[in-house]
Amino acid sequence: MAGRVLLVEAGRDHDVFEVVELTDTVARVRSPLLFEVGEELKVRIDNNGTTTETVVRVRAHTGPADAKITELELVS
Repeated sequence: MAGRVLLVEAGRDHDVFEVVELTDTVARVRSPLLFEVGEELKVRIDNNGTTTETVVRVRAHTGPADAKITELELVS
């Protein structure tokens, strides 16, 4: 299983990402929201029994318009 990435905003978790791939440096996700390239987001990552709260930067959007994948680079 690829883990789970939750958007943290105003002290609440928002389940807006479907994880496609999760590595130590990048999360590739699908989302109904299209964040701006360069935008920084606070997220909570649940992976292999470990939960980490961190900041990610939107690195790119790839794929066709109807199936965009957003690349989130783990910043801290």
